[in-house]
Amino acid sequence: MIKKIKIYLKNAYTELVNKVSWPTWKDLQSSALLVMLASLIFAIVVFAMDIALENIMKFIYNIKNL
Repeated sequence: MIKKIKIYLKNAYTELVNKVSWPTWKDLQSSALLVMLASLIFAIVVFAMDIALENIMKFIYNIKNL
């Protein structure tokens, strides 16, 4: 059992070192910046929807109470 685990780990390490193409530091930075920007835009859209729905619900409740 332990021998199989050692073989698996050795093969996994070999594949990570030789077969995986890792991004460059510049590619990684630009991807991270893109993810942060997309997250910020998404957060702003959700915030705007929350405020809009809150105001719509307040308007509906005010009409109901008249």
